[in-house]
Amino acid sequence: MNLICFGDSNTYGYDPRSPFADRYAPENRWVDLLGKATGWKVINLGENGREIPHHSHELQTAVELVAKLKPEDVLLVMLGTNDLLMGLTPEQVGLRMETFLLTILSLGRRLILVTPPPMKRGAWVERDELVAASARLGEIYRDLGKSLAIELVDTATWALELAFDGVHFTEMGHHVFGNRMAQRLRTLLD
Repeated sequence: MNLICFGDSNTYGYDPRSPFADRYAPENRWVDLLGKATGWKVINLGENGREIPHHSHELQTAVELVAKLKPEDVLLVMLGTNDLLMGLTPEQVGLRMETFLLTILSLGRRLILVTPPPMKRGAWVERDELVAASARLGEIYRDLGKSLAIELVDTATWALELAFDGVHFTEMGHHVFGNRMAQRLRTLLD
């Protein structure tokens, strides 16, 4: 089994201290830590700035990616933060995610939806409304997981350490996230 992690900069391992969009070292990225903790082959398909695919060419690219997966592979999706940062409401992000998930589910592959950890006040999150929107998004994803009957990993209570920007995990945040993800996925996949 391969576990394919399709996400944004927190999946990629973006180091917010870097002026050149560098990544944390592999030993401080949750995707790599997850692979080490479980022994699974974990593939990092995180991308800085990625929103939920919603344009036809983005959806087609995602379909092509998923079509290449083996039947035993699992796709883990954690997206939505950038959509909120670009001004969408949690409800709009939820609808965008629903369309994306339905597209992927039509291919018959195993899928796990991950709620993005809530944002905190910081350099990128200057309004309490955005913090509340990120918490609301978790609620919407929980409902979406139930309505689509897909597995969900809820990160809302994981108390992750976020960097000064209020969005990106610190190195310690990546370690906590990787450990918690390993615990949760073992119950779903073993």
